[in-house]
Amino acid sequence: EVIRVPFHIAPKGSLPFYGELFRNVFSTLPYSLWRYRVPGFGQEVERLATRADVDVVVCDFLTPAVNLPRRLARPSVLFQHNVEAEIWRRHAAAAGNPVSRAYFSMQWRRMMAFEGEACRRFDEVVTVSEADRTHLGAAYSLPSVSDVPTGVDTEYFRPIPNVARRPYNLVFTGSMDWMPNEDGILLFAEQVFPAVRRILPQATLTVVGRNPPLRIRSLATDESGIEVTGTVPDVRPYLSRASGFVVPLRIGGGTRLKIYEAMAMGCPVVSTTIGAEGLPLTPGEHLRIADTPSGLVDACVDILRDHEGSGAMAGRAAILVRQQFGWDRVAATFAAICEATISRVRQPTRVPAGNSPRPAAASPPSFRNQDTA
Repeated sequence: EVIRVPFHIAPKGSLPFYGELFRNVFSTLPYSLWRYRVPGFGQEVERLATRADVDVVVCDFLTPAVNLPRRLARPSVLFQHNVEAEIWRRHAAAAGNPVSRAYFSMQWRRMMAFEGEACRRFDEVVTVSEADRTHLGAAYSLPSVSDVPTGVDTEYFRPIPNVARRPYNLVFTGSMDWMPNEDGILLFAEQVFPAVRRILPQATLTVVGRNPPLRIRSLATDESGIEVTGTVPDVRPYLSRASGFVVPLRIGGGTRLKIYEAMAMGCPVVSTTIGAEGLPLTPGEHLRIADTPSGLVDACVDILRDHEGSGAMAGRAAILVRQQFGWDRVAATFAAICEATISRVRQPTRVPAGNSPRPAAASPPSFRNQDTA
């Protein structure tokens, strides 16, 4: 059941957007959360949480937490896909001028304060990697933090029959209105790909993702060898045709579903350390890792030239993903965490007066084989 709560976000770069940025200066919240304040959202969650057929409230990502009350009528779980404060710390570290650095540092401090307070509000916090679990638990003194493996729908993401690889084609996928993606692809397009083209003039780069800003769209010229698609209905054809998948991120947190998607499609992957952060992958065996422009150039040229070697690496990665990181395993782990949280929290002490707690079931509900994302 999907219940919609109407809200409006000012488009990036618009006059209302800059007005919001100015008003946010006087807030203690980081702008990336402040702009999603929707009073009706929290009221709706409070109403739903008292329903007899609700066992647990799951807050997916940190952003909705800005609207939630401090206490809920049911056990609560915060699903942290990223360590949000760490993303802003990395933005500040990578900023090229003092004004940007000061702004990102302010956002980082605000995010740290909110993220810590929000995490402590919930009965359980779930992260997407062991590294994130350790980081959050230590940074915010959390009593209970779990992690689930990053997963992918291995039935959906698989090579498309009769689709041939395009020799020398590299592809990047991701929402282009997310700042770490924008930063990464600009770095790659300006400092890495031109050098790849000097060695392999036939090389091409396809940037796939929604809402590319003007600076990204302007990369696509006849001379550059770069194509920018914008929103597409399905990323799989691009992954099936590519000879390499690049993840040149230097800012970010959490883990990258896009890497497992590319691997499940049999596409060789080149990533930075941050791009593959939190994924239990072995460099050289499952993917190539490089953290400098020259290192990325060498890795991209190698996978585009060495078809046999890169194909073998992609094959090993695909087997690993299919064996260990399919949705069934991830969903079962997440459901078990929710069930354990329900058992641990004594619901009668959490239900407001006038609302009867749901009788205990003979066995906990199973969410296996459902899309818990």
